[in-house]
Amino acid sequence: MPPMPHTGSYYAATAIEKTNFAPLQGDQHADVCVIGAGFTGIATALNLAERGYNVHVIEANKVGWGASGRNGGQMISGVAGEKNFSKNVDDDLLWDMRWRGHEIIRDRVEKYGIQCDLKYGYVDVAIKERHLREFEDDFETLQKHNFTHEYRMLDKEETRQTTGTDKYLGALLNMGNGHLHPLNLCIGEANAAVARGATIYEGSSVLRINHGSKPTVITANGSVTADNVVIAGNAYHFIEPRLHGIMFPVNSFIIATEPLTGEQLETVNPMDLAICDPNFVLQYYRLSADKRLLFGARINYFGDDPGYIERHHKPLMLRLYPQLEGIRIDYAWGGTIGVPLNRVPQMGRVARNVFYSQGYSGHGVNVTHLAGEIMADVVAGTMERFDVFAGVKPIRFPGAHTFRKPLVALGVLYYQIRDKL
Repeated sequence: MPPMPHTGSYYAATAIEKTNFAPLQGDQHADVCVIGAGFTGIATALNLAERGYNVHVIEANKVGWGASGRNGGQMISGVAGEKNFSKNVDDDLLWDMRWRGHEIIRDRVEKYGIQCDLKYGYVDVAIKERHLREFEDDFETLQKHNFTHEYRMLDKEETRQTTGTDKYLGALLNMGNGHLHPLNLCIGEANAAVARGATIYEGSSVLRINHGSKPTVITANGSVTADNVVIAGNAYHFIEPRLHGIMFPVNSFIIATEPLTGEQLETVNPMDLAICDPNFVLQYYRLSADKRLLFGARINYFGDDPGYIERHHKPLMLRLYPQLEGIRIDYAWGGTIGVPLNRVPQMGRVARNVFYSQGYSGHGVNVTHLAGEIMADVVAGTMERFDVFAGVKPIRFPGAHTFRKPLVALGVLYYQIRDKL
């Protein structure tokens, strides 16, 4: 089957280039076979290629086709679910892992000249008093670790001046986080991996993995036999039965306005920050490089009708910025992210030489790049950071794979109620 085209997103419409990698044909051999050409798979492949490994990446559709090419483009630090890690894990190691993805992205953008509109500046906004208390704890953590980027707590008026809306009680500004064009980043890294010797196959759905001393990854028209396999399909992966039921797919949707005028930009996100609230059923938004407002939210919906997405999202956007009444919506799209029940990113193995990484709970831009480095470390025999994640046993929910849509609907309803308390 030919690969499915990218969703009708702003990112797909403005991608600097389109990938056109040939599908897998015949029986191939490699040091490492990576399943999935999103951020995790491409970050893993590039890291391995830089170390001299022969890497083959198999993608069912196109590079960055899933959440990696559809997300909000917010580069946010942190690893979800840290409280579930062993108390023996070194605090400095955890702190370094929170920010390592940022460092990797910054270094690759510079090293390979990737044009992905990387810009720094992010603000967590408070809707409730308890959010402010959480932000104050985060502020103290930044102080404790002598954080080198600008950061400060904002009161209600400072938050209004910073964001352009009076709907928030306060905020935590962090200039170490930022935002970017995720699809251009993923494609740029894929090109860098190929330049380093990696091979990427698009339009090649994996049918199964034949386990053994050298596992073989099977597609309809070919196979790759490798010393190690890395499964990097996240919420779009259903190949390995042992991974069923340990992660929920959660859908999130985004609208993109027409470009804002100079007058509108004076009052709509005037500091050009990535903005996000702390709810589970959250709202997040930022300006694109051509000054569109990209506004996202999670909703209990499993379709892809742009009209439906616009009808749901536009009133939420106008509640924050009523001055945008009448503005045209040029793009509306959605995608699926993976959310483990305990929120801890899932890294582990299904066999001695078959590893997986998935479930980033909305922090994927950052954590996938950390995960790619960790997966490469595992192949090279270094397990320290991998063991931190592998030591947290995933919570399995019977029936979650078969009944994922109704279960996710119930989950979203639960969190909507919890967010309001």
